[in-house]
Amino acid sequence: MLKRHLRLLIVIGLSVLPFKAICSVTYLTDTIKIQGFKFKTIVIDAGHGGKDPGAHGKYSQEKNVALSIAKKLQLAIQTQIKDINVVMTRADDTFIELNKRSDIANKNQGNLFISIHCNSSPEGTASRPNKRKGVMLLVYGFHRVQEQLEAVRENASIFAEKDYKDNYKAYDENDPANVIVLKAFTQKYRKQSILFGDLLNNEFKNTDNRESVGVKEQGVLVLAHSAMPAVLIETGFINNPDEEEYLNSEQGQNEIVQSIIRAVQAYRISITAQ
Repeated sequence: MLKRHLRLLIVIGLSVLPFKAICSVTYLTDTIKIQGFKFKTIVIDAGHGGKDPGAHGKYSQEKNVALSIAKKLQLAIQTQIKDINVVMTRADDTFIELNKRSDIANKNQGNLFISIHCNSSPEGTASRPNKRKGVMLLVYGFHRVQEQLEAVRENASIFAEKDYKDNYKAYDENDPANVIVLKAFTQKYRKQSILFGDLLNNEFKNTDNRESVGVKEQGVLVLAHSAMPAVLIETGFINNPDEEEYLNSEQGQNEIVQSIIRAVQAYRISITAQ
């Protein structure tokens, strides 16, 4: 039983046990190959789609703005960070259920989940002074941690074993050692999500001079069910006429995309150095 738990801890790559303690039992793990972490897949999620238009402005819908930005981001990653694989949860005006979006991310073994959206306020679409504007970055809240644990269990990439499916059937989720592994992962994902959110926030504010609501924790289903670091980007308030124009413009969309690209590059360096 001890050997099985150590295999989980070491193959996954978590340092739950002190280093000296792990070294003292290396005779139990001499057949284990520690697989180094590789940041290789980004999942881009264009919010809404199809019968779900999302928020709207005077002349545009969130689903179309989100898809346009997502496609530009896909192309930018493919041309500027060529060793990164890009997976899209949707590439056209199709309605994709929230659970299926996270399923796509998990099945493709994503290392980072980026969901693109537009914000909206109860103020309507008319122009008025001091109307809400700016970006907002969302990460999953604490009250969604159990859902994140469920997503971790479903993501086969976490357990780097050829016979993962056979072992998983007998996996005892009530075993304290297994609970430690799962909780360590969700804590790690949360920290990395906040890290990426902070990097995004810095780029939007300091490079693009955008106003920002900041990084917020909310119970967003698609984030909670994605078993990887995940951030939802509210790119601006589509019901604010000034921001609607920016969000629909080539310049505005390209600025948003390049801010995401710079944040991804900084994030990659940061987690690789850890």
